[in-house]
Amino acid sequence: MLIEVIADTLSDALIAQEAGAGRIELVTGLAEGGLTPSYGVIERVCKELTIPVNVMIRPHSRGFYYSEEDIEIMIQDIKVCKKLGVAGVVFGVLTLDYHVHNDHIEQLINAAEGMDITFHRAFDEADDQFAALESLKQYPQISRILTSGGRRSAADAAERLKRLHELTADSHIKIMAGAGLSVENIKRFMNEVPVTEVHFGTGVRIQSSYEHAIDPERVQELKRIIGRVAL
Repeated sequence: MLIEVIADTLSDALIAQEAGAGRIELVTGLAEGGLTPSYGVIERVCKELTIPVNVMIRPHSRGFYYSEEDIEIMIQDIKVCKKLGVAGVVFGVLTLDYHVHNDHIEQLINAAEGMDITFHRAFDEADDQFAALESLKQYPQISRILTSGGRRSAADAAERLKRLHELTADSHIKIMAGAGLSVENIKRFMNEVPVTEVHFGTGVRIQSSYEHAIDPERVQELKRIIGRVAL
């Protein structure tokens, strides 16, 4: 079971790694749902960590429909990430009517050639998640979809996430559950949804708030609970 942790600073990324996280999603603008961090932060985090670092590619927080100029900027950010040694990138693009934007996603995938790719929670705003999944399955470059099953918390979408997981069983894409998961609910969730990757934000922070640092004890406790469930 892989635990991915959101970090927006070098210190948080180091805390998460030391506590046992398997991968970092590096962002800035946590209050806005995550934006592309500065190149300085990306370079330093990638240089100092030994676990994979996946970087958010999101130029603004005004939804997940992007102009051609936005896409050009995202492509440039991906190219810089590649030069800085980033393991993977995280993005999601939709049309104005909330379907997967195939043209835009193909441009971003081409720019990210050779990198790990996560399609992020733009998936949760798709008009039809099952149709969106089928659309994303055609891209072997996409490793996973981060989703809460369309709910505010993944803990409230067990049936949807279980179904999405079942629909990816014969494909290259994994479902990574995220949003609202914590020490308090992860055992019940894992007993209901057999995903192999889980994503944590406020659930591993002091006072469950992005205003505070990552709590290494919460990360360690999550590893212990998940380890016992997996036995």
